[in-house]
Formats: sequence, C-alpha cells, structure tokens
Amino acid sequence: MSEPLLTVADSLKDRARAALGSRNLILVGLMGAGKSSVGRIVASQLGIPFIDSDHEIERVSRMTIPELFAAYGEEEFRALETRVIKRLLKSGPRVVSTGGGAFINERTRRHIKKGGVSVWLKADLDVLWERVNKRDTRPLLKTENPKQTLENLMNARYPVYAQADLTVLSRDVRKEIMADEVLKAVVEQKESAAS
Repeated sequence: MSEPLLTVADSLKDRARAALGSRNLILVGLMGAGKSSVGRIVASQLGIPFIDSDHEIERVSRMTIPELFAAYGEEEFRALETRVIKRLLKSGPRVVSTGGGAFINERTRRHIKKGGVSVWLKADLDVLWERVNKRDTRPLLKTENPKQTLENLMNARYPVYAQADLTVLSRDVRKEIMADEVLKAVVEQKESAAS
C-alpha cells in the first residue's frame, strides 16, 4: 500500500509544528492587526491551544478591559497584564494573542521573549483603522480624533514591535492566508537558524 501524498498545507502545518516544538507562539501588534482572529486559525492548524490574553485578563479579574482601565488606570492594568502573560507562557506549546500594549511594557516583553517565538502582525494605518473604527470598545481610542490617536500609537509602538522575533505583514486578505504566512515565517526562521 502506498503512502498518501501530503498536501502542501499539511506539509506546512507539520513543518511549523516541528519548528515550534514545545515553545509558545506569541502574537503582538496594534489593535486591529488580527492577533486574535489569525491566532485562532494558527492554533487550530497546529493542533495546539489558543489563548487571548485580554480574555484571560477579563476572566481572572471578572471585569472587562474598559472597566479595568476606568477603575484602575493603565499602569495597574499593565501590571495585571504582565502577571497574566507570565503565567500563560509557563507552559506550552500554545498560541497566545496579546493586547496591543503588552509588548510595549519592558517586563512583559522580557517574559514574551523568554516564553516563545514572538510574531509582530504589522499593518498600515488604513488597514487598522478600517478594522477598529466599527467598535467603540477600545479604551485608548476614546479620544477626540481616534484615527490620529491610532497613528500616534503606531509611531510610538512600531519601533518596539520591531523587536519581535518575526514580522508578518497584516493586510486586507483572508485570515487563512495570514495564518499560512505566520506558519511560513516560523518554518523559515527555524530553517535559517539551522543553516
């Protein structure tokens, strides 16, 4: 009996899963970059758990992110975020999507660097704005000019996001295509490190 041929997609998933090993895959980037939606697909393709750090923060605090910001301010929220992400990264492998400000915090960034492979989903302003302007649940965008605020966040945060292990361009394509590009980036990093 002959071996069934692996499809290209199966081969990519298998190679990415092998490249990741027991490490976590942590998605970083600005709000609207696709960290949660792409992360769910990547986790499903790899056959490992997906965790959204913002949902985990809401679960443990029993408050929404906007409620946490309103009640305690950004500094306290970031401290809680660091503790939750540190705990999430203690075991793996899993795909973890982080909030937009998580990687900006130096302590959280150290935990992410130590806890697995970080992937920056990098998007331009128009793509991000198209995705985030439909909902008013973003505490940092509750300003007089939210698009300008988003651009200011990009200018401040992109140099820090660039410290991620990998960068994948998030653009206006199907999420499955983005997920495949994340898997390819993981495989290519492992293969280039081996050569």
